[in-house]
Amino acid sequence: MATFTTSLITNTRATGTAATNLIVNSRNLGSSSASIVVVVFGVPESTLILTPLYVTGFTLPANSANIRQFFIAGNVSYEVQYSITSPFSQVVMSSYGIDEFGNLVTDQRVLQSELTPTNSLSIPV
Repeated sequence: MATFTTSLITNTRATGTAATNLIVNSRNLGSSSASIVVVVFGVPESTLILTPLYVTGFTLPANSANIRQFFIAGNVSYEVQYSITSPFSQVVMSSYGIDEFGNLVTDQRVLQSELTPTNSLSIPV
């Protein structure tokens, strides 16, 4: 099992365009299915406490892709964590913030090569 995090991503208009939604892309380049868990945390302006917003798990068949969208408006920052289980993992992940008009917030892009490996997800699943 491999686990990764984007770490906290600032999501305020003071430093650029704020995202209202988060797009998580998954691509399985391997020859076997992979099990993926995505956890999205937010830091609401009202509490400034890291809060789990979404926990979702799915199976990603071999040679396929998956795109998921999560609502994150109202959070001053957010973090995405991934857990990938596959016998021969060739799964790549990326995430992008998008604004209220559906435009990419390029400063909030995190590619596979930019993810930080972790020992486990921050919440048990």
